[in-house]
Amino acid sequence: MTVAEILRNKGSKVVSIAPDTPLFQAVKTLAEAGVGSLLVVDGERIVGILTERDVLRENARHFDELKARKTSDVMTRDVLIGIPGDSLDYVMDLMTSKRIRHLPIMDDGHLAGIVSIGDVVKAKARLAEVEVRHLTDYILGKYPG
Repeated sequence: MTVAEILRNKGSKVVSIAPDTPLFQAVKTLAEAGVGSLLVVDGERIVGILTERDVLRENARHFDELKARKTSDVMTRDVLIGIPGDSLDYVMDLMTSKRIRHLPIMDDGHLAGIVSIGDVVKAKARLAEVEVRHLTDYILGKYPG
């Protein structure tokens, strides 16, 4: 299974904000959208990603200055990306080794969507469930053929 199959089921909607968005507004957007990250874009160009973890760390470091902060002050600038043809195993390894929970997916220079580690785990669990079912049917003689 590939990332493209996850996006076909999940959809390609990505919540994004501008880099000059006040941090308090970004936090409000995270909460209202019910997402764990916001892609930070300048026009069509991805310039960063803002995650709940980024906000929490900024809160711990500069609590008294939060109202004056902009998204660009807090966001992660080095955004890792995936492509639709990436396998679930590759994406899971990347996300685990880099300790990230959200991966934007680019297709031919355009944003195709975003996958979370939860999306990947759910897809892998679904695959394992299907495999177990097929093997069980085969062992019990229910397999056609």
